[in-house]
Amino acid sequence: MDGLVSTEWLAAAPAPVLVLDASYTSTIPGAPPSDPRGDFDAGHIPGARYLDLDSLVDAADPRPSMLPPQGEFLARMRALGVTADTQIVLYDAGLHHTACRAWWVLRRFGVEAAILDGGIRKWKAEQRPLSDATESVAPSALEAGAAKAQVRTLDQMRTTTEQIADARSAARFTGEEPDPRADCAAGHMPGARNVPYPKFFNADGTWKDTDTIRAVFAEAGIDPAQPLVATCGSGITAAILVFAAHLLGYEAALYDGSWSEYGAQADTPKALGPA
Repeated sequence: MDGLVSTEWLAAAPAPVLVLDASYTSTIPGAPPSDPRGDFDAGHIPGARYLDLDSLVDAADPRPSMLPPQGEFLARMRALGVTADTQIVLYDAGLHHTACRAWWVLRRFGVEAAILDGGIRKWKAEQRPLSDATESVAPSALEAGAAKAQVRTLDQMRTTTEQIADARSAARFTGEEPDPRADCAAGHMPGARNVPYPKFFNADGTWKDTDTIRAVFAEAGIDPAQPLVATCGSGITAAILVFAAHLLGYEAALYDGSWSEYGAQADTPKALGPA
Protein backbone atom coordinates (compact mmCIF):
# COMPACT_ATOMS: atom_id res chain seq x y z
CA MET A 1 0.00 0.00 0.00
CA ASP A 2 1.40 3.39 -1.01
CA GLY A 3 1.66 6.37 1.34
CA LEU A 4 -1.13 8.12 -0.56
CA VAL A 5 -4.18 6.21 -1.82
CA SER A 6 -7.10 7.35 -3.94
CA THR A 7 -10.80 7.10 -3.21
CA GLU A 8 -11.02 4.71 -6.15
CA TRP A 9 -8.40 2.46 -4.58
CA LEU A 10 -10.12 2.48 -1.19
CA ALA A 11 -13.55 1.74 -2.65
CA ALA A 12 -12.15 -1.32 -4.42
CA ALA A 13 -9.52 -2.38 -1.88
CA PRO A 14 -9.14 -6.17 -2.24
CA ALA A 15 -7.92 -6.79 1.32
CA PRO A 16 -9.34 -5.67 4.68
CA VAL A 17 -8.36 -2.08 5.40
CA LEU A 18 -8.89 -0.20 8.66
CA VAL A 19 -10.01 3.35 7.94
CA LEU A 20 -9.45 5.89 10.71
CA ASP A 21 -11.00 9.36 10.83
CA ALA A 22 -8.18 11.71 11.88
CA SER A 23 -10.15 14.96 11.86
CA TYR A 24 -9.12 17.50 14.48
CA THR A 25 -10.45 20.58 16.25
CA SER A 26 -8.15 23.55 15.69
CA THR A 27 -6.50 24.88 18.87
CA ILE A 28 -5.74 28.27 17.32
CA PRO A 29 -7.52 31.03 19.26
CA GLY A 30 -10.40 32.41 17.22
CA ALA A 31 -10.64 29.37 14.94
CA PRO A 32 -14.20 28.64 13.76
CA PRO A 33 -16.02 26.05 15.88
CA SER A 34 -16.02 22.46 14.67
CA ASP A 35 -17.26 19.11 15.91
CA PRO A 36 -15.20 16.27 14.38
CA ARG A 37 -16.85 13.62 16.50
CA GLY A 38 -20.33 14.84 15.65
CA ASP A 39 -19.45 14.91 11.97
CA PHE A 40 -18.14 11.35 12.20
CA ASP A 41 -21.30 10.13 13.94
CA ALA A 42 -23.46 11.81 11.31
CA GLY A 43 -21.75 10.07 8.41
CA HIS A 44 -18.39 8.42 7.83
CA ILE A 45 -16.76 6.03 5.38
CA PRO A 46 -18.35 2.61 6.02
CA GLY A 47 -16.32 0.62 8.52
CA ALA A 48 -14.27 3.63 9.63
CA ARG A 49 -13.37 4.16 13.27
CA TYR A 50 -12.83 7.46 15.04
CA LEU A 51 -9.19 8.11 15.98
CA ASP A 52 -10.01 11.14 18.17
CA LEU A 53 -6.83 12.98 17.25
CA ASP A 54 -7.85 15.82 19.59
CA SER A 55 -7.09 13.62 22.59
CA LEU A 56 -4.16 11.69 21.12
CA VAL A 57 -1.77 14.11 22.83
CA ASP A 58 0.21 14.47 26.04
CA ALA A 59 -2.52 15.78 28.33
CA ALA A 60 0.05 16.57 31.04
CA ASP A 61 2.02 18.90 28.76
CA PRO A 62 0.88 22.56 28.66
CA ARG A 63 2.12 22.92 25.09
CA PRO A 64 -0.61 22.27 22.50
CA SER A 65 -0.94 18.93 20.69
CA MET A 66 2.33 17.37 21.83
CA LEU A 67 3.11 13.70 21.14
CA PRO A 68 1.26 11.33 23.49
CA PRO A 69 3.21 9.04 25.82
CA GLN A 70 3.79 5.61 24.32
CA GLY A 71 1.44 3.91 26.78
CA GLU A 72 -1.44 6.18 25.86
CA PHE A 73 -0.75 5.73 22.16
CA LEU A 74 -0.76 1.95 22.46
CA ALA A 75 -3.94 1.97 24.54
CA ARG A 76 -5.70 3.95 21.78
CA MET A 77 -4.43 1.71 18.98
CA ARG A 78 -5.39 -1.45 20.89
CA ALA A 79 -8.88 -0.11 21.55
CA LEU A 80 -9.23 0.53 17.81
CA GLY A 81 -8.21 -3.05 17.05
CA VAL A 82 -4.91 -2.18 15.35
CA THR A 83 -2.47 -5.08 14.97
CA ALA A 84 1.01 -5.25 13.48
CA ASP A 85 -0.53 -6.47 10.20
CA THR A 86 -3.35 -3.94 9.92
CA GLN A 87 -3.47 -1.89 6.75
CA ILE A 88 -4.48 1.60 7.92
CA VAL A 89 -5.87 4.43 5.81
CA LEU A 90 -6.25 7.83 7.46
CA TYR A 91 -8.59 10.61 6.37
CA ASP A 92 -9.77 13.95 7.70
CA ALA A 93 -12.50 16.45 6.94
CA GLY A 94 -10.73 19.75 7.50
CA LEU A 95 -8.61 22.29 5.64
CA HIS A 96 -5.58 21.57 7.83
CA HIS A 97 -5.08 18.04 6.44
CA THR A 98 -4.67 16.61 9.93
CA ALA A 99 -4.43 13.06 8.62
CA CYS A 100 -0.77 14.02 8.04
CA ARG A 101 -0.34 14.69 11.76
CA ALA A 102 -1.93 11.32 12.56
CA TRP A 103 0.33 9.63 10.00
CA TRP A 104 3.38 11.18 11.68
CA VAL A 105 2.25 10.23 15.21
CA LEU A 106 1.61 6.62 14.16
CA ARG A 107 4.99 6.36 12.46
CA ARG A 108 6.68 7.79 15.56
CA PHE A 109 5.58 4.61 17.34
CA GLY A 110 6.40 2.30 14.44
CA VAL A 111 2.92 2.00 12.91
CA GLU A 112 2.67 2.55 9.16
CA ALA A 113 -0.38 4.07 7.50
CA ALA A 114 -1.52 5.62 4.24
CA ILE A 115 -3.50 8.82 3.68
CA LEU A 116 -6.69 9.06 1.63
CA ASP A 117 -6.06 11.64 -1.08
CA GLY A 118 -8.72 14.34 -0.85
CA GLY A 119 -10.09 12.99 2.43
CA ILE A 120 -13.77 12.54 3.10
CA ARG A 121 -14.61 15.70 1.17
CA LYS A 122 -13.61 13.96 -2.06
CA TRP A 123 -15.37 10.76 -0.98
CA LYS A 124 -18.59 12.72 -0.45
CA ALA A 125 -18.19 14.75 -3.65
CA GLU A 126 -18.10 11.46 -5.55
CA GLN A 127 -21.33 10.43 -3.80
CA ARG A 128 -19.75 7.32 -2.33
CA PRO A 129 -21.57 5.54 0.52
CA LEU A 130 -21.57 6.84 4.08
CA SER A 131 -22.52 5.16 7.34
CA ASP A 132 -23.62 6.30 10.79
CA ALA A 133 -23.13 2.85 12.31
CA THR A 134 -20.87 2.19 15.27
CA GLU A 135 -19.13 -1.17 15.16
CA SER A 136 -17.96 -3.21 18.14
CA VAL A 137 -14.20 -3.67 18.17
CA ALA A 138 -12.14 -6.53 19.56
CA PRO A 139 -9.14 -5.00 21.37
CA SER A 140 -5.71 -5.96 20.09
CA ALA A 141 -2.36 -6.56 21.80
CA LEU A 142 -0.30 -4.21 19.62
CA GLU A 143 3.24 -3.39 20.71
CA ALA A 144 5.20 -0.34 19.58
CA GLY A 145 7.70 -0.79 16.78
CA ALA A 146 10.86 1.09 15.93
CA ALA A 147 10.29 4.81 15.40
CA LYS A 148 10.02 5.73 11.72
CA ALA A 149 9.35 9.44 12.25
CA GLN A 150 11.86 11.95 13.56
CA VAL A 151 11.08 14.59 16.19
CA ARG A 152 13.05 17.66 17.28
CA THR A 153 13.03 19.50 20.62
CA LEU A 154 13.50 23.15 21.52
CA ASP A 155 17.09 22.52 22.63
CA GLN A 156 17.85 20.88 19.31
CA MET A 157 16.29 23.78 17.40
CA ARG A 158 18.50 26.24 19.22
CA THR A 159 21.60 24.73 17.63
CA THR A 160 20.30 22.96 14.52
CA THR A 161 22.16 23.15 11.21
CA GLU A 162 19.25 21.49 9.38
CA GLN A 163 17.12 23.35 6.89
CA ILE A 164 13.99 24.72 8.59
CA ALA A 165 10.71 24.77 6.62
CA ASP A 166 7.84 26.74 8.20
CA ALA A 167 4.34 25.70 7.08
CA ARG A 168 2.53 28.80 8.36
CA SER A 169 1.07 31.54 6.17
CA ALA A 170 3.37 34.18 4.74
CA ALA A 171 1.73 36.86 6.91
CA ARG A 172 2.45 34.95 10.12
CA PHE A 173 5.94 33.98 8.96
CA THR A 174 6.99 37.54 8.17
CA GLY A 175 5.34 39.00 11.26
CA GLU A 176 2.99 41.15 9.20
CA GLU A 177 0.20 39.38 11.08
CA PRO A 178 0.57 38.93 14.87
CA ASP A 179 0.58 35.43 16.22
CA PRO A 180 -2.90 34.34 17.36
CA ARG A 181 -1.43 33.12 20.64
CA ALA A 182 -0.95 36.14 22.87
CA ASP A 183 2.20 34.78 24.50
CA CYS A 184 3.99 34.21 21.18
CA ALA A 185 6.11 36.79 19.40
CA ALA A 186 5.58 37.52 15.72
CA GLY A 187 7.96 36.31 13.05
CA HIS A 188 9.96 33.14 12.47
CA MET A 189 13.14 31.28 13.36
CA PRO A 190 16.27 32.82 11.84
CA GLY A 191 17.26 30.93 8.71
CA ALA A 192 13.83 29.34 8.26
CA ARG A 193 12.15 29.24 4.87
CA ASN A 194 8.43 29.73 4.38
CA VAL A 195 6.56 26.85 2.70
CA PRO A 196 2.84 27.56 3.26
CA TYR A 197 1.18 24.16 3.32
CA PRO A 198 -1.78 25.02 0.99
CA LYS A 199 0.70 25.17 -1.91
CA PHE A 200 0.84 21.37 -1.98
CA PHE A 201 -2.87 20.91 -2.71
CA ASN A 202 -5.25 21.19 -5.62
CA ALA A 203 -8.56 23.04 -5.27
CA ASP A 204 -10.39 19.80 -4.42
CA GLY A 205 -8.01 19.03 -1.54
CA THR A 206 -6.01 16.36 -3.38
CA TRP A 207 -2.23 16.42 -3.44
CA LYS A 208 -0.41 17.95 -6.37
CA ASP A 209 1.91 15.69 -8.36
CA THR A 210 5.44 15.00 -7.17
CA ASP A 211 7.06 17.32 -9.73
CA THR A 212 4.97 20.20 -8.38
CA ILE A 213 5.72 19.22 -4.78
CA ARG A 214 9.42 19.27 -5.60
CA ALA A 215 9.01 22.68 -7.25
CA VAL A 216 7.21 24.10 -4.19
CA PHE A 217 10.15 23.16 -2.00
CA ALA A 218 12.65 24.51 -4.55
CA GLU A 219 10.81 27.83 -4.84
CA ALA A 220 11.23 28.27 -1.08
CA GLY A 221 14.92 27.41 -1.24
CA ILE A 222 14.48 23.98 0.36
CA ASP A 223 16.18 20.79 -0.84
CA PRO A 224 14.26 17.90 0.75
CA ALA A 225 17.14 15.55 -0.07
CA GLN A 226 19.18 17.38 2.58
CA PRO A 227 18.52 17.30 6.37
CA LEU A 228 15.23 19.09 6.96
CA VAL A 229 13.00 19.90 9.93
CA ALA A 230 9.44 21.20 9.55
CA THR A 231 7.69 23.58 11.92
CA CYS A 232 4.41 25.49 12.07
CA GLY A 233 2.25 26.95 14.83
CA SER A 234 1.71 23.89 17.03
CA GLY A 235 3.13 20.90 15.15
CA ILE A 236 -0.01 20.03 13.16
CA THR A 237 0.47 21.44 9.66
CA ALA A 238 4.24 20.89 9.87
CA ALA A 239 3.37 17.22 9.36
CA ILE A 240 2.08 18.14 5.90
CA LEU A 241 5.60 19.21 4.92
CA VAL A 242 7.02 16.01 6.38
CA PHE A 243 4.54 13.95 4.36
CA ALA A 244 5.33 15.98 1.23
CA ALA A 245 9.02 15.14 1.63
CA HIS A 246 8.03 11.51 2.20
CA LEU A 247 6.16 11.46 -1.12
CA LEU A 248 9.47 12.47 -2.74
CA GLY A 249 11.29 9.64 -0.97
CA TYR A 250 12.86 11.67 1.86
CA GLU A 251 12.41 11.65 5.63
CA ALA A 252 12.13 15.06 7.30
CA ALA A 253 11.94 15.71 11.04
CA LEU A 254 9.18 17.63 12.84
CA TYR A 255 9.67 20.19 15.60
CA ASP A 256 6.77 19.20 17.83
CA GLY A 257 6.71 22.34 19.99
CA SER A 258 6.84 24.56 16.88
CA TRP A 259 6.22 28.30 17.12
CA SER A 260 3.80 28.01 20.06
CA GLU A 261 6.85 26.94 22.09
CA TYR A 262 9.73 28.68 20.32
CA GLY A 263 7.93 32.00 19.89
CA ALA A 264 6.97 32.10 23.57
CA GLN A 265 10.58 31.91 24.81
CA ALA A 266 12.15 35.22 25.83
CA ASP A 267 15.65 34.08 24.88
CA THR A 268 15.10 32.59 21.42
CA PRO A 269 16.17 34.71 18.45
CA LYS A 270 13.36 35.71 16.13
CA ALA A 271 13.34 37.20 12.64
CA LEU A 272 10.84 39.40 10.84
CA GLY A 273 10.20 39.88 7.15
CA PRO A 274 10.69 37.40 4.30
CA ALA A 275 13.41 34.76 4.47
